[in-house]
Parts: sequence; C-alpha cells; structure tokens
Amino acid sequence: MKRFLMAAALAVTVGVPSLALACEHEQKAESSVKKVTLAELTTLQKDKKVSVYDANGNDTRKQFGVIPGATLLTSASTYDVKELNADKSTKLVFYCASEKCTSAKQAATRAIEAGYSDVSVFPDGIKGWAKAGQKTTPVPNS
Repeated sequence: MKRFLMAAALAVTVGVPSLALACEHEQKAESSVKKVTLAELTTLQKDKKVSVYDANGNDTRKQFGVIPGATLLTSASTYDVKELNADKSTKLVFYCASEKCTSAKQAATRAIEAGYSDVSVFPDGIKGWAKAGQKTTPVPNS
C-alpha cells in the first residue's frame, strides 16, 4: 500500500507540472493564430500568396461547398501534417463552417505546433464566404 501511495504521489508531482506545461504550450499556439478578413483572404488568393485549408466535415462541405482552391483536410484535429504545404514559411489560412465552429482553430494550432510560422484562420468560414456572395465549389467526388 505504501508503494502505491508513493507511486501515486510521484505521478501527481511529475504529471501535474507536465500537464501544465502542455496546456501552456497549447495556449501559446492558440494565441499565435491570427485572423484574416474576407477582403484579406480574397486578396491573398488573387495574389497567389496563400494556401487555404478546409477543416469542415463532409456534411458541411456537401451542404455549403468549399472555397475554390482550398485543400480539404482529412480531419481538423488529426490530419497528417503532410497534407499541408511543405514550405513551413508559407501563409496558411484555415476555415470551417462559421465563427461558432472551432475546427479551423484546432487545425491552425496543429500547424503551428508542427512548425509553421504564418498561420491564420478565416473566422467567417464557408457560411460567411457564401453569404458575402463569394463563389463556392462543390465537393469533389472521392
């Protein structure tokens, strides 16, 4: 019983600071995620200075379409980093459904943790994009 209590105490002593460090790292990554406006995103696309990533699920994509030229991530939280542009200095913009959705921020945070330096989200998402009269494209057949 003593060994169990000592092991539990050691786990708490070592584990809690590690957990706090992990949370702090995640908060720093989330706080370094910038936001882009519709006007900024359309200009970046026109000037070909951005890689855009769709962090929506298939149902949202089927219902609302996707931003033309966007790369469809396999998952907002567990996508393979190889799905992103290989150049880690490239400007990346992630979007999901709308301001209420957190998938874009999850995907952007993952990119920052992987070493990408210029990461943003388009908070209006595909719904804001369409509402502003911007073109969408249908989801490509898989």
